[in-house]
Amino acid sequence: MTSAFKAGLIQTNVSNEMAENVAFVREQARLARDAGADFIMTPENTGLIGANRTETLAKAETEETHAMLAAARASARETGAWFLLGSIHVRVPGEEQIRNRSYLIDSAGGIVASYDKIHMFDVQLAGGESYRESSTFRPGERSVLAETPWGVLGMTICYDLRFPYLYRDLAHAGAVMLSIPSSFTVPTGQAHWHTLMRARAIETGCFVFAPAQVGTHKGSNRKTYGHSIAVAPWGEVLADAGGEKAGFVIAEIDMAKIAEARKMVPSLTHDRKYAEPVLYKPTVAKAAE
Repeated sequence: MTSAFKAGLIQTNVSNEMAENVAFVREQARLARDAGADFIMTPENTGLIGANRTETLAKAETEETHAMLAAARASARETGAWFLLGSIHVRVPGEEQIRNRSYLIDSAGGIVASYDKIHMFDVQLAGGESYRESSTFRPGERSVLAETPWGVLGMTICYDLRFPYLYRDLAHAGAVMLSIPSSFTVPTGQAHWHTLMRARAIETGCFVFAPAQVGTHKGSNRKTYGHSIAVAPWGEVLADAGGEKAGFVIAEIDMAKIAEARKMVPSLTHDRKYAEPVLYKPTVAKAAE
């Protein structure tokens, strides 16, 4: 394990056309590597954001035929960097729904691990925005840890962010880094993005990496918040790509900061078993006869 590296977070504004998204990611991966990135990461929905459910299902590909997965593996081989393909839409033969799947790829282009998004974003936002991921995607059923040259990575995706027990479980199981590739909406991003990302880092003593989609997306008109972010275990924001444009940012990572943060507040060693909550109700005194 090495104690320091540079993380490159690619911020994308994907369309509903795979080829142009592939070209952008390949270009940004080369630029990020030229800037010193050892570990390059992309957002949720890196392959495309469909105009609607029908198009999203129609354009999903299997692992064997997926152009973005092939491109990410090629970029890893060509740059010699590790690669987190934040997520792509994967069709599994025999399943009606598709998977929202993240991939960890080593510097030789080999797939080290994959993770299917567990928590589905089924919400009705103020202003009319509505999302029903469960109508398109089949939820994952397992959490995932994977070894990297710098330590163990816990893999998650976007809406998982709102379920802190997942991250505590990953940290207890050995994670020292957490990936949260995302396509956050603008309203929820403005309200919660930085707060939740910093909270996940602080409560686990882990580095958090959250490459994100940004802007208005051609073909779907969906708007995403951006602000691809890297957070240190004590909660400091190490890099933030802003909410205006696609590109990449570099964060310098010192793995010694994990032990420092966990020593200062060793909360991962303080968990205790407790009984399920019991609801107590006030007793109503009988009126005097």
